[in-house]
Amino acid sequence: MIRAAGAVVWRGEETDPEIALVHRPAYDDWSLPKGKLRHGEHVIAAALREVREETGLRVVLGRALPPVHYLKDGRLKRVDYWLARDPGDGRAAGGDGEEVDEVVWLPIEEAARRLTYDWDRRLLRAVGAAPLTTTPLIFLRHALAGSRQEWQGDDDHRPLDERGLAQAEVLATVLGAYRPERLVSSHSRRCTQTIGPYAERHGLEVRGEKALSESGYDPREAERLVRDSLAAAEAAVLCSHGKVLPALLGTAGEALHRTRSADLALAKGGFAVLHHTAGRAVTLERYVT
Repeated sequence: MIRAAGAVVWRGEETDPEIALVHRPAYDDWSLPKGKLRHGEHVIAAALREVREETGLRVVLGRALPPVHYLKDGRLKRVDYWLARDPGDGRAAGGDGEEVDEVVWLPIEEAARRLTYDWDRRLLRAVGAAPLTTTPLIFLRHALAGSRQEWQGDDDHRPLDERGLAQAEVLATVLGAYRPERLVSSHSRRCTQTIGPYAERHGLEVRGEKALSESGYDPREAERLVRDSLAAAEAAVLCSHGKVLPALLGTAGEALHRTRSADLALAKGGFAVLHHTAGRAVTLERYVT
């Protein structure tokens, strides 16, 4: 399968948004900004890069949209899309002049008429299925940290292994898609190391909380941390452990829509993004690193 990623980038008022379209001279078509993943590239990182290359915008991602599938030269192609918005003035600087020679902003109905491909037009219809503006709360499981059985000493001090450090570097880019500024982590070393590269890159502090750790897990305090993060109405990360995160996600589910998910497990280095607005959940998305 060919993998690609992109975004429906919007600006203006949520009730009457404008959508960014790009013109590709090689195909003489109008499309949404997107492009193929590079070898080993995370799909979210690819979406950020392709939007930047084709529009000049450094966007913040919102909720995921339904992936698009179609045949390209006889091969199945999947394109993952997100809603996205430029936190600045939304003024596209334009692409590199080779792949994209023009960027325009159009109201949704006019954008649908301008788009060349039916699958892009169908994607625009999904834009209005939920609020455009959401706030992400990211539940992050620490990256790979080697064998618990082989570690000598306090397990809270067990560090990331080589693969885990590589995952943390990927996360430094991927978490930047949501630009969280509120970073709360288990005090365990493998958790603070996982969120550390992102925090360092953006000059942010990581708030260590024993209540989010395996050794000091406190259900009431952990629930308070989740609810405080939701009430803060700003992008946030809670970094914890595989044994703790299902309870944290369950708390968020109950707080927002009174339901529990049947599958709350996350792989090491994986994360779930809960998009919420006005006190209710909009989407819950899971990703691996």
